[in-house]
Amino acid sequence: MAAVAGLIFDKDGTLYDFQATWCAWSRGLLMELAEQDERHARALGAAIGYELGEAGAGGRFAPESPVIAGTVEIIAGRLLPHLPAWDMAALVDRMNVRAALAPQTEAVPLRPLLAGLRADGLKLGVATNDSEAPARVHLTASEVEDLFDFIAGFDSGFGAKPAPGQLLAFAEATGLVPETVVMVGDSRHDLEAGRAAGMRCLGVLTGLAGADDLAPHAEAVLPDIGALPRWLAAQTA
Repeated sequence: MAAVAGLIFDKDGTLYDFQATWCAWSRGLLMELAEQDERHARALGAAIGYELGEAGAGGRFAPESPVIAGTVEIIAGRLLPHLPAWDMAALVDRMNVRAALAPQTEAVPLRPLLAGLRADGLKLGVATNDSEAPARVHLTASEVEDLFDFIAGFDSGFGAKPAPGQLLAFAEATGLVPETVVMVGDSRHDLEAGRAAGMRCLGVLTGLAGADDLAPHAEAVLPDIGALPRWLAAQTA
């Protein structure tokens, strides 16, 4: 098996803890779109697989929610039938602006982990179904954008996961063959994209999918990306 030369990460649920980052934020967004009408906000939540919860407590996503792995346009498309005063472009813009401002909860301290991986000679990338602009805002806020050789969102021109376009673009941009790259993600979309690109795949449990969901599609399932150095060391033992 070829030595690992690169890692490409999903963002939400992988670099950042999904539940801690997005559940309370989603309640705020839906209440804003519903003009503080909680009944309307609950209907919006049902459209995207999100249970609103009580004020101050966030809420929770159903395992099949499109928010977990879908693009902002997919999510907006689910909301639009309940928002007759909005159009797609305006809603996507609002969601992107709000997403860029969402405080991110790092799955583990990112700077030391990623700096260590780079010091070991690995190329690093991000492939997210988020838009590229808010993704870069999040990475910059965590002071890690400079550690990545490649960052792509669904709107970067390479398509969206589970299609392999973003991952293959990372391999091309870094001069790596796909067989030497590991896709690290928290959803089946991530792992299916990795397999379609001919890459090795690792699952992590900082999203909403459980180990049973990820294991059939991954070489291993780790508790979080903090376990990567030990896994990588085992590959060369």
